[in-house]
Amino acid sequence: MKKFVVMAVATLLGGGAANALAADVVGNASAGAGKAAMCIGCHGIAGYRTAYPETYEVPMLGGQNHKYLENALYEYKKGDRKFQTMRAIAASLTDQDIADLAAYYAAQTPATPANPYK
Repeated sequence: MKKFVVMAVATLLGGGAANALAADVVGNASAGAGKAAMCIGCHGIAGYRTAYPETYEVPMLGGQNHKYLENALYEYKKGDRKFQTMRAIAASLTDQDIADLAAYYAAQTPATPANPYK
């Protein structure tokens, strides 16, 4: 019955409910390490800036707050954040992918040894 109520609320609330349902997904930092390879082409280069469609300083992800990372990916996925490349990438991610990536990057520190995915 509880699952039915959650699904009904999700249907009524639309996009915002996706984040509520994703709250049940637990991130796995080890799994996130394997998924982070798609991120390092931009986020793994210190001082990297994109040139298209606008100049944008690409932030380093390591050490960011877990919830912030999840929220940012969901905002890109929904289109609330407008950077086209991130929108396309986030649209391809499952709730589990988002949770795993957030767990992986949130676990990083400046002292994390041999971490090419910062």
